[in-house]
Amino acid sequence: MITHATTVRRDITDNHGEQQATLPIALHRLDGTTETTTLVLTPAELEVLDAQVDRAIGMREAGAGHPA
Repeated sequence: MITHATTVRRDITDNHGEQQATLPIALHRLDGTTETTTLVLTPAELEVLDAQVDRAIGMREAGAGHPA
């Protein structure tokens, strides 16, 4: 069973012709094993992810006493 996913330290790639971006991720299982795969994002999904990451960074900075 997969418990969670984390990003892999490799660059996201953009395939303009396919209208998608791919983000390398690692899937983690209950038994401690991992499997590397990719998260495929449409342009709209990538924009939503960008907004969510910006919000998360802002919340983290605000929680640390830094101006957002």
